[in-house]
Amino acid sequence: MKKVKIYVTLKESILDPQGSAVQGSLQKIGYGEVSDVRIGKYLEVTIGDTDRDIDTIVKEMCEKVLTNTVIEKYRYEIEEA
Repeated sequence: MKKVKIYVTLKESILDPQGSAVQGSLQKIGYGEVSDVRIGKYLEVTIGDTDRDIDTIVKEMCEKVLTNTVIEKYRYEIEEA
């Protein structure tokens, strides 16, 4: 079995209003040194033993279901579960 850690973030060219709101809040409560916040998603997926290529499975899942590739990018790490 494999554990896949998937990190999804907005592409740099996409505005992040949620991140901007968090940044503003942090600055208001005394963290003026915070100059940027970008919000993303973190997913953990466990994949059972398979003859299929794990990289192919993960890329298909990310591009078909887990991300909007028009505005988001992703990266992942694969570990033994």
